[in-house]
Amino acid sequence: MNFVKRAQEIINLETQGLKKVRSSLGREFTQAVELILKCLKNRKKIVVTGMGKNLHIAQKISATLASTGSTSVVLNPAQAMHGDLGIINNGDILLALSYSGESEELVMLVPSIKRMDVRIISVTGNRNSALGKCSDVVIPVTIEREACPFNMAPTVSTTVTLAVGDALAMVLLEARGFRKEDYAKLHPGGAIGRSLLLRVSDIMRTGKRIAIIRKGAKVKDALVAMTRARAGSASVLDNRNRLLGIFTDGDLRRHIPKQSNLMNLPIEKVMTRNPVTVTGEELAVDVLKIFEKHNIDDLPVVDNMKRLIGYVDIQDLPKLKIL
Repeated sequence: MNFVKRAQEIINLETQGLKKVRSSLGREFTQAVELILKCLKNRKKIVVTGMGKNLHIAQKISATLASTGSTSVVLNPAQAMHGDLGIINNGDILLALSYSGESEELVMLVPSIKRMDVRIISVTGNRNSALGKCSDVVIPVTIEREACPFNMAPTVSTTVTLAVGDALAMVLLEARGFRKEDYAKLHPGGAIGRSLLLRVSDIMRTGKRIAIIRKGAKVKDALVAMTRARAGSASVLDNRNRLLGIFTDGDLRRHIPKQSNLMNLPIEKVMTRNPVTVTGEELAVDVLKIFEKHNIDDLPVVDNMKRLIGYVDIQDLPKLKIL
């Protein structure tokens, strides 16, 4: 067997399944989104359920929904019949995953759900199945075959079900006006939280860690200030602390071959005027984009009067685990 070729064939099958399901999405998907939006507006939740491999898919879909602001929990249908049915409240949505629509545990669960004020949205390959007939909305996920050579192990069917779940989560995110700031609040830990919650004022250098010189100073004064602050640049200020320009170690290297008396030149002759700046209120994650866009290593931080209040050194970002 050519292992790579066979793997490619399997991925092709899954790709074809995704294309087929994509083209089949229609008014049922819209109805599902509208039902869920109404549910969430009433501060209710999405209960995602499935059996076997689809229970794992349900866990991923529920986690994606919850992490993007759509309150969601997972219900194991087997456990539901032994007390976990208490997870569901009137007004909730049950998102049921079953390609066949005949999963025994789900079919047994439905009558109990129907006695409650709970709408059922099913993601299934058979709208005429027991689950499909009991659902308020059916999102069809019909495929040609599984990638399994026996057409038995859930492969393509679980892939397309997960994709529909991702689509639901992202459409709901946008429909509800969920913002990057909201996302940050739900991810306070790890790199995501640091990137989205930290602001420039939280990471900038201040005080003695800033190299500052005044208008009229010489290049050698800038080097002394940079050495003292252990900084890669010096900010040039007027007598009102407004930023006039910046002089970096890169500027020094560029001017050495050109200027024989560089150390005694006025800083205004070699500094970069009107440098790129940032305010303290901007998100730290946006600093990365500025560094990349302008190919710079040092970023002065100013207030609304263009007065220097700090600066960000790109070398500090790895230590803060923002990069």
